[in-house]
Amino acid sequence: MNREETFLNIISKTLTNSSFLGDDCAYLKEYNLAVSTDTLVQDVHFKYGVEAGTISSYELGKKALLVNISDIVASGAKPEYLTVSLSGNLDKDFIEGFYKGADEICKEYDLKIIGGDLTGGNKISVSVTIFGSTKGRNISSRSGAKDDYIVLLAGEHGSSAVGLKILSDRIDKPPSKRLLQKNIHGERLPYKEDVRKAFIKAHIEPKLFPEISKTVATKCKKEYAMMDTSDGLYDAMKKISESSNVGFRINYDKIPKKNCVLEDGTTVPDFNTVLFGGEDFGLLICISREDFEAAKDELISFGAVEIGTTAADKKILIDNKEINEDLRFEHFKK
Repeated sequence: MNREETFLNIISKTLTNSSFLGDDCAYLKEYNLAVSTDTLVQDVHFKYGVEAGTISSYELGKKALLVNISDIVASGAKPEYLTVSLSGNLDKDFIEGFYKGADEICKEYDLKIIGGDLTGGNKISVSVTIFGSTKGRNISSRSGAKDDYIVLLAGEHGSSAVGLKILSDRIDKPPSKRLLQKNIHGERLPYKEDVRKAFIKAHIEPKLFPEISKTVATKCKKEYAMMDTSDGLYDAMKKISESSNVGFRINYDKIPKKNCVLEDGTTVPDFNTVLFGGEDFGLLICISREDFEAAKDELISFGAVEIGTTAADKKILIDNKEINEDLRFEHFKK
């Protein structure tokens, strides 16, 4: 058990009523609402500044909202309203850039920022609370997966972690260490700028899948489990496994990913990055075979890929090999 899970257990045991805790969103059935909060902290989730910056204030405004929208989308609800709180050594340029980025996302997802807070501090911190409508939707639960459910995945995995590495390294590496691609004949080609940009965009502006969420939440008749993969694909499988008491049987080749090849022949992203990289914000979905057949064409058209099934035991198997090493991201490092 990592420190975050330890802290969450303490919180759950300390509160008189912890019935709303557990998933990434709280479901307020009497109000038809799903509510979630996420925080991004400078030098933990992003770097900002002339020398060390990997993200601009405009890009941070977009990503801060997308991170929170992802939780609502993963719940099956429809995102509606947000509050945004900022702290740090802020200036006019940062505020303007941040809210221009936030406004772009609001327009794209038809959202409204309805309030928030501003305060000073040593490091920039962004905290967003989002409210989603559950009306007319069958909401997800981590405990909703059953044995022999179909496992679907949306979104490229490992790309965000590669994008972060590219930004962190500043691409100031000798040619022997730069990314290469293969052409149709298997011959290695010089690194292409569009691929580099695609990896960086995957990290800064992740793609979300509200259409898939809506399809699952409105078409599934039986209980189901759906999570975003913000903390990594393995993390999402592990949490659903523990809550639903099921295992996973996954075909690695079916996991959506963008493959490039380094000059030494290694593949980027590698196996561990695909499973544990994090911040891809894809959707991991476990639904019954009957519901899958009923919504199959629609789900596939929106980008969902069938990657395996659930199983009666709690083992997570990739290509029939159990994953025992846990390389998940630690929010609270010792």
